[in-house]
Amino acid sequence: MFHPKAIFRILGFLLLIEAAFMLTSVPVALYYDEPVVESLLWSVGAMAGTGTLLAYICRGAGRDVSRKDGYIVVTLIWVIFSLFGTLPYMLSGAIPDFTDAFFETMSGFSTTGSTILEDIEALPHSILFWRMMTHWVGGLGIVFFTIAVFPIFGIGDIHLFAAESVGPMRAKLHPRISVTARWLLTIYIGLTLICTIFMHVAGMGWFDSLCHSMSTVSTGGFSTKQASIAAFNSPAIEYVTTLFMFMGGINLSLLYLLIFKFRVRDMYRDSEFRTYLSIVLLFTAVITVGLVFTSDMPVAESFRTALFQVVSIQTTTGFATANYVLWMPLLWLMLCALMFFGACSGSTSGAMKCMRISILVKVMLNEFKRIVHPNAVIPVRMAGKIVPTGVQSAILAYTVIYIFVLMVGLFVNMGFGLDFLDSFGLSVASVGNVGPAFGHYGPMDSLAVLPAGVKWFCSFQMLVGRLEFFAVLLLFTPIFWKRR
Repeated sequence: MFHPKAIFRILGFLLLIEAAFMLTSVPVALYYDEPVVESLLWSVGAMAGTGTLLAYICRGAGRDVSRKDGYIVVTLIWVIFSLFGTLPYMLSGAIPDFTDAFFETMSGFSTTGSTILEDIEALPHSILFWRMMTHWVGGLGIVFFTIAVFPIFGIGDIHLFAAESVGPMRAKLHPRISVTARWLLTIYIGLTLICTIFMHVAGMGWFDSLCHSMSTVSTGGFSTKQASIAAFNSPAIEYVTTLFMFMGGINLSLLYLLIFKFRVRDMYRDSEFRTYLSIVLLFTAVITVGLVFTSDMPVAESFRTALFQVVSIQTTTGFATANYVLWMPLLWLMLCALMFFGACSGSTSGAMKCMRISILVKVMLNEFKRIVHPNAVIPVRMAGKIVPTGVQSAILAYTVIYIFVLMVGLFVNMGFGLDFLDSFGLSVASVGNVGPAFGHYGPMDSLAVLPAGVKWFCSFQMLVGRLEFFAVLLLFTPIFWKRR
């Protein structure tokens, strides 16, 4: 059963939240004496006005929200946030084209990090700050932020949270969703502040430090520099960024237990974290050796470059210190493989997540065992616990949909005239929310020259990838709209 008035009431409140986030860019514009204050205020006014109107018209709506309502709200609000998020770009003239502005905004909220900008340093500080804010809000989740700060939706919280949450198995730290959300938000804010300080100590200015910390902890990848982290030419900054990208790829619930409960053993015993760490170490070692023998980099620089790019790609952050498409094919193909892996479930990273990869591998190995022992009962275990068959089926379905959406993107991109490598790279980077691809659209390239149709479909892939397919694609199925 649907509750239209409740849906529009929630959308109205969420638009007010977006207006509040955008309002934080106004002091930045005033501090730097930038002429875009009026554009920002008009944008905030449009959001706040629309949100207030919706909330007022639907003021008599009940607080009960069904599961179907939750999926509608979550999908709509990510689209609506991105639509309204284009206003500062367009009104200020930073990105006058609507298609480009929407692509940049969706890339921000989905923490993909792909960009159509070709001269980032020319943008006003306030516009850059809003660009980073889209990452920071999208990293944790639009609805998640609202539930944490304003638990106004009553008993519908659980349905909204379930619709936006990602990962095959969700940890619950407290019986009340709003309390869990506040605890995780505390971790998120704390990491952002600590990262800001570390980056400043490493050599960044305060503005760049804050912007890059928002982009790093959210594993987004936007930078205030066209050349990304490479523009700073600082090993210290690279190591700090690597550390916080890695932490951004860890399950936030696990970080909470580590920081507030001092449960170090939980980190060690968590099989997904061990998988995540093992992949980082293995790929870093192999790529380091490859760079030592195929480039002019000394060993220390090869290690730093390999570690940075491995963590950046696996966490789907997308920062760059080197143009890896120029490396020998084996090395950049390894990074391409990492675009599918992702980091831990319950983190801000994208792609498939290590838990799904681990469970898929175990399911595959069990099939070999069943061929030899057809009557044996061989459960799949993660962290010592049996993975329910329902979860295994959901992961298999997720994998099939992941590949299907990726392949559709490949055909769409090629239909607009792109070659196979560029088309495949863009599709992988968009679905996995990675950002930089390969071919002609690597880490040092802008996507401004892409056809408008490709930008729109990539934006769709970013959205479905960020919400892990089911929340969005479910709305296109007839069974969802049946009354019973």
